[in-house]
Amino acid sequence: MSDSRYALIISIASLLTVLVVAFYGINKNVKQDQYIERPKRPIAFTNAKTIPLPGKIDLAGEVVPLDIDDVKERLDKELHINSYWHNNTIFLFKRASRWFPIIEPILKENGIPDDFKYLALIESGLENVQSYAGAVGFWQILKSTGREYGLEINRDVDERYHPIKSTEAACKYFKRAFNKFGNWTLVAASYNRGMRGMQNALDHQKVDNYYDLMLNDETSRYVFRILAIKQIFETPEDYGLDISKEHLYQPYQYRFDTLRNSTDWVEYANEQKVTYKTLRIYNPWIQDDDIRVGRGEYYVVSLPK
Repeated sequence: MSDSRYALIISIASLLTVLVVAFYGINKNVKQDQYIERPKRPIAFTNAKTIPLPGKIDLAGEVVPLDIDDVKERLDKELHINSYWHNNTIFLFKRASRWFPIIEPILKENGIPDDFKYLALIESGLENVQSYAGAVGFWQILKSTGREYGLEINRDVDERYHPIKSTEAACKYFKRAFNKFGNWTLVAASYNRGMRGMQNALDHQKVDNYYDLMLNDETSRYVFRILAIKQIFETPEDYGLDISKEHLYQPYQYRFDTLRNSTDWVEYANEQKVTYKTLRIYNPWIQDDDIRVGRGEYYVVSLPK
């Protein structure tokens, strides 16, 4: 390579280097200037405030001893959790508007205090969910318990999902538990721990009420979760919730049909002029695409009115 050609290459390379450095230097200065001149934005905070405890509160007419420090603190915790868990608590109001009109009369007919409707809220949020232990439906009933209290559970039907029949089964449990304990607070706690578990804890610790028991975390919170939801439902505005009635879910309007023969549910839905999806929504106890109906048996099917 000639000396003149080599010198030309060196000159071009040097010029390119200078241009690149100048370009990035200008860009850097511009970015720095923009950063320096950019107005500072205020940090947004949610207005969170401590919530005062009610002067008194009861479960099914049984007064909660708020003079006991740990009792007061456990209620305090659940009130704050549910007050600031806005999306969950709002949807409890929405679904309760649809299902409480069905649940409340059944509790009343069976002599169960109205406060027990809140058990269904903390058990399932009034959704037909299934727990890791296999408990299902609004009342989170195990298969063995459901059968014990008269629910039909098989390939075709699972009445633990039936809003009326599952509530009636829960009432049978509540009445049996009250005959055992004579105390509604212990009845509520036993729905979580079981009657035998509650009795064993009472005997072992030599006390006679829920609030004096040392229990596992789940059962220790259980009654206070009920109390917190009850308090928030009774005076939602005191807990920062603006619940518009027009936004609540309305109860389903039903008509009923008695099914006495085995059938394919899709064909049945078409005959009833509804979709299969609607049929399943109105009858969550249906478990398969068809149903076998024995001689002398029948099923009452709910349909949109």
